[in-house]
Amino acid sequence: MRWPRQVASLLFLALLVAVPPVVLVEIIGWPLDDWPSMRQARQWVAQPLTEQTLTAALTLLAWLVWLFLAATVTLRVLTRMRAGARWLRRLPLPTPLQATATGMAGAAAFGVGTNATTTAPPDHPLAVAAGTLDDHDHTDPADSSQPVADRAGDGIAVSGGWLPREVAEQVSAATALVWLRRRRAYRLRPPASPGRDDPDLMPLPATVAVVQAALAPDGTHSPPSAEPTPAFTGDASGALPGPVAGFPPAGVGLTGPGALAAARGVLVTVLLAGVRHPSDAAPLVITHTALTALLGSAAETVRQRLPGLRVAATVEDAVAFLESPNGGGPTHPATQPGERHEGNTPAGVRPVLIVEAPPAPAVAGRLAVAGAAVVVVLDAWPAGVTWQVDAAGHTLDPGKPTQAGPRLCVLDPVATTDLLTVIGHAHPPSPDTRPHNSSERAVTPSRPRVPRQATSDETTSRPRVTATAVARRLDLRVLGEPTLLLDGEPLTIRRSAALQTLVLLAVHRDGASSRQLVEAIWPGPPAHTLTGRLYTTLSDLRSIARSACGLSVIDHTDDRYRINPTHLDADLWRLRAATQYAATAVTDHAAAWQAVIDAYTGDLAAGHAWPWLEPTREATRRHVIDAYAALATAESDPRCALALLQRGIRVDPYNEDLHRRAVKAFAALGDHTAITDLCDRYTRRLAAAGLEPGDDIRDAVAHLANADPVSGR
Repeated sequence: MRWPRQVASLLFLALLVAVPPVVLVEIIGWPLDDWPSMRQARQWVAQPLTEQTLTAALTLLAWLVWLFLAATVTLRVLTRMRAGARWLRRLPLPTPLQATATGMAGAAAFGVGTNATTTAPPDHPLAVAAGTLDDHDHTDPADSSQPVADRAGDGIAVSGGWLPREVAEQVSAATALVWLRRRRAYRLRPPASPGRDDPDLMPLPATVAVVQAALAPDGTHSPPSAEPTPAFTGDASGALPGPVAGFPPAGVGLTGPGALAAARGVLVTVLLAGVRHPSDAAPLVITHTALTALLGSAAETVRQRLPGLRVAATVEDAVAFLESPNGGGPTHPATQPGERHEGNTPAGVRPVLIVEAPPAPAVAGRLAVAGAAVVVVLDAWPAGVTWQVDAAGHTLDPGKPTQAGPRLCVLDPVATTDLLTVIGHAHPPSPDTRPHNSSERAVTPSRPRVPRQATSDETTSRPRVTATAVARRLDLRVLGEPTLLLDGEPLTIRRSAALQTLVLLAVHRDGASSRQLVEAIWPGPPAHTLTGRLYTTLSDLRSIARSACGLSVIDHTDDRYRINPTHLDADLWRLRAATQYAATAVTDHAAAWQAVIDAYTGDLAAGHAWPWLEPTREATRRHVIDAYAALATAESDPRCALALLQRGIRVDPYNEDLHRRAVKAFAALGDHTAITDLCDRYTRRLAAAGLEPGDDIRDAVAHLANADPVSGR
């Protein structure tokens, strides 16, 4: 408990402020009883250093020291009082309903007998500003590595809007699908320097990182509120399809300050619902005017990247498209060239139509007769239901003023564009843009390498891992489960944010500024509001190492934090050194590639889902499977080459290029049964993740099935 120390410090400070003036007045007195006369001034000029003048000077100095101390204490007290006043202003007052309930509960409590046993009601969480985490488990605030969003009740508030929890989970699932799709599509190439320039290793937008951090399993979760607000959650049990389950059957008009934000939420939610199960998704049709009103200048770019979005020139064109049996009509669908349209929309799934104004009576009649779509109008709808939407997504039907409507997902244009970018990446690329390779040589296109500049303690010579590791006392293992070891024994790191900081600094060996660390570990809120939490986290890391071995682990120079390489070594650094050597070696390539494989002991920070982690994790994985493929290509024994490819598949079981090479290796050995088993396992693995094998491996298997098992023709 800290309060005894705080009370003792307060008493000591009070004595320090109150005792000196009393002592000075009682023992020494005031430095000057009165202003000096002219005669006393002339005597002081003639003889300045007398016992009386020295005593007066020392007394005056003592008073000045006390005045400085008192001023400092006063300023600190005023600062604390202002901070407390700001906190009190942010403290939410009870609503009339809450006040009434509290009064009734108090009356009931005073009315019971004195011998009755009562249980204290649970504490209600304090409201927090958007972009912060509401901590309900009474842990140290610095222990949470995800204070990124206000997870109140059934939703997540982020910068730029509010998402129901189910929608946020769909965003997280789409993000995972993006990275799995990138793993599947990666084409192996000769081992390169650690600084990869693969275009598909770019991190996803900031809004996605905020949602991921809010849903991360090692963050603190807020319990649902006592009276959760009805949310636009995508419940499939209603009469309408999941994304619009809370809407009126014919649709709704949206007005109010949150109307456009809510329509963006409908746009994102409907498209997200079709990412994992495209065949069961509700098509979304929107007019070009409505799309421009929602997204502005980004509308034209977005429409080219979203296979589930159909953009019509007018409302009449959109209705004609909905009435067409095969998904054709006079619209210009924003679909990928390779997208398949097989038959009509699935049974029980109704398309969603977003228009900028109420449809004309004739058009509305056609929609009503066909029952074709759930219509969302960006204006009042006199012929239908109109909801007033506030900025937070709460809805109200003016015809039912006493009944609260569902809470809708609301997003600003930036957050919407970020999420639509993820949805676009989660869909397969078109066959026209997919690279097509006819030989092993074509798999590795030549392009200029951009090697990463080595730091002062890195060289391009082959690393001598053994001598370096023996000299170090601290060893950081981040390949696999992150662990900090002292002489082979793990040290306990209590804070999840501290562990994440240590891994992040190991990844960025050249260091990171405080702002970069805060934005990576706690995405969402302004960086300057969380610097105190970062300092607490870094102090905890330093104290762990200092108490264990007396060594300094993290240095701070020029506003950049770095791991001290003199006192700590990391397995990731040894892997990067081996990769650097393999990329620049001119002889003994097999040994260099094998060194890369030997240095890899698992995925980077396995078991953790930090938003910043995936690009670096995938880049590290690619170095290893590149080394496996290079060794297999150089291997003269087909069985040894096959064994290397199978080990590479265990590192990345989603990579299609590895499987295609393994299929060819099995074919060279004449084992067609193994080819069938390998392809079946691969297809099942992809299906479990919501993916399908690409055309390349299908074509390779079909070609080998038709070839002569002996001659291969």
